[in-house]
Amino acid sequence: MEFIFMLTRDDQTVKDCLNVLTEIEDVPLKHIGFKDIGVAPDVLRELHTRIKARGAATHLEVVSTSRDAALQSAKMAVDLGVDYLLGGTFVDETLEILSGSNVQYLPFPGQPTGHPTKLGGTPEEVAAQCTAFEQAGAAGVDLLAFRATDAEPLDLVEAARKATHGTLVVAGSIASISQIEALAAAGVDAFTIGQAAFTGTISPRFGSLRSQLQEALTAAAATAATSSAA
Repeated sequence: MEFIFMLTRDDQTVKDCLNVLTEIEDVPLKHIGFKDIGVAPDVLRELHTRIKARGAATHLEVVSTSRDAALQSAKMAVDLGVDYLLGGTFVDETLEILSGSNVQYLPFPGQPTGHPTKLGGTPEEVAAQCTAFEQAGAAGVDLLAFRATDAEPLDLVEAARKATHGTLVVAGSIASISQIEALAAAGVDAFTIGQAAFTGTISPRFGSLRSQLQEALTAAAATAATSSAA
């Protein structure tokens, strides 16, 4: 299972994201992401360039639930040349914008609302959307399982895993090693953490951001080793 570090707090890219990236230069992150709000577009361009320069895959996650803003995010993904566009619900229109690019799209199944985003929807509804999204051409889904309001988070994960043949990412409100382990056991391909790393809740006895990221990487690697042994 892969760990995607999001340079975000409160569903926004942190204003000092470039400085943060420099501070964690020695942490072997393979996946780094950011939101489409919080900093100016020129900062996002510089951020994307620096992430790619260190050899990591880039992930842009859509925050807005409005059609116009979400589609603008898709255009930004193409402009930046990110590896993955996460989130959004306007799947057909987004895929049309991404057509011809190398951006892989993983939309939100369920019913995301508000900011910070909450996720409505039953396991059955999530599964049906996962199937429909992949049939439309999505590379998988980005599930806000721990933001759920109508179901147990792991029930949504199980439903999405059964219905998704491509990449299953779980994002939002992941803040502990036990959650990471549960996601690995459920067959999730990758998870995102942003705010919990900045606030030190992944592993509270460690004080630095670097240590929080290392703990998340270690947990992800441990789950991968366990899966291989099984």
